[in-house]
Amino acid sequence: MLLLVGFCLLWVLCWPLALLLIVLAPFVWLLLLPFTILGLVLGALFALIRALLFLPARLLGHPGR
Repeated sequence: MLLLVGFCLLWVLCWPLALLLIVLAPFVWLLLLPFTILGLVLGALFALIRALLFLPARLLGHPGR
Protein backbone atom coordinates (compact mmCIF):
# COMPACT_ATOMS: atom_id res chain seq x y z
CA MET A 1 0.00 0.00 0.00
CA LEU A 2 2.87 2.33 0.85
CA LEU A 3 4.42 1.60 -2.54
CA LEU A 4 1.19 2.56 -4.29
CA VAL A 5 0.94 5.81 -2.35
CA GLY A 6 4.58 6.57 -3.16
CA PHE A 7 3.98 5.89 -6.83
CA CYS A 8 0.90 8.16 -6.87
CA LEU A 9 2.94 10.91 -5.20
CA LEU A 10 5.68 10.42 -7.79
CA TRP A 11 3.05 10.56 -10.55
CA VAL A 12 1.78 13.92 -9.26
CA LEU A 13 5.24 15.42 -8.75
CA CYS A 14 7.09 14.09 -11.77
CA TRP A 15 5.00 12.04 -14.19
CA PRO A 16 7.79 11.41 -16.76
CA LEU A 17 9.86 9.71 -14.06
CA ALA A 18 6.83 7.64 -13.06
CA LEU A 19 6.33 6.53 -16.66
CA LEU A 20 10.00 5.63 -16.90
CA LEU A 21 9.62 3.59 -13.72
CA ILE A 22 6.69 1.70 -15.21
CA VAL A 23 8.69 0.92 -18.36
CA LEU A 24 11.92 -0.08 -16.60
CA ALA A 25 10.42 -2.10 -13.71
CA PRO A 26 10.03 -5.35 -15.72
CA PHE A 27 13.65 -5.14 -16.90
CA VAL A 28 14.89 -4.64 -13.34
CA TRP A 29 12.78 -7.63 -12.29
CA LEU A 30 14.35 -9.72 -15.07
CA LEU A 31 17.84 -8.67 -13.98
CA LEU A 32 17.14 -9.61 -10.35
CA LEU A 33 15.45 -12.93 -11.18
CA PRO A 34 18.69 -15.01 -11.25
CA PHE A 35 19.62 -13.72 -7.79
CA THR A 36 16.17 -14.66 -6.49
CA ILE A 37 16.52 -18.16 -7.89
CA LEU A 38 20.02 -18.43 -6.44
CA GLY A 39 18.68 -17.39 -3.03
CA LEU A 40 15.98 -20.05 -3.18
CA VAL A 41 18.48 -22.73 -4.18
CA LEU A 42 20.92 -21.77 -1.43
CA GLY A 43 18.12 -21.72 1.15
CA ALA A 44 17.05 -25.21 0.10
CA LEU A 45 20.66 -26.42 0.15
CA PHE A 46 21.21 -25.12 3.68
CA ALA A 47 17.93 -26.71 4.80
CA LEU A 48 19.08 -30.03 3.36
CA ILE A 49 22.47 -29.79 5.10
CA ARG A 50 20.78 -28.87 8.39
CA ALA A 51 18.38 -31.81 8.05
CA LEU A 52 21.27 -34.20 7.38
CA LEU A 53 23.25 -32.89 10.35
CA PHE A 54 20.31 -33.22 12.74
CA LEU A 55 19.20 -36.63 11.42
CA PRO A 56 21.09 -38.66 14.08
CA ALA A 57 19.50 -36.65 16.89
CA ARG A 58 16.05 -37.12 15.39
CA LEU A 59 16.62 -40.86 15.03
CA LEU A 60 17.66 -41.08 18.69
CA GLY A 61 14.43 -39.41 19.75
CA HIS A 62 15.47 -35.85 20.60
CA PRO A 63 12.27 -33.79 20.84
CA GLY A 64 13.54 -30.89 18.69
CA ARG A 65 11.49 -27.73 18.31
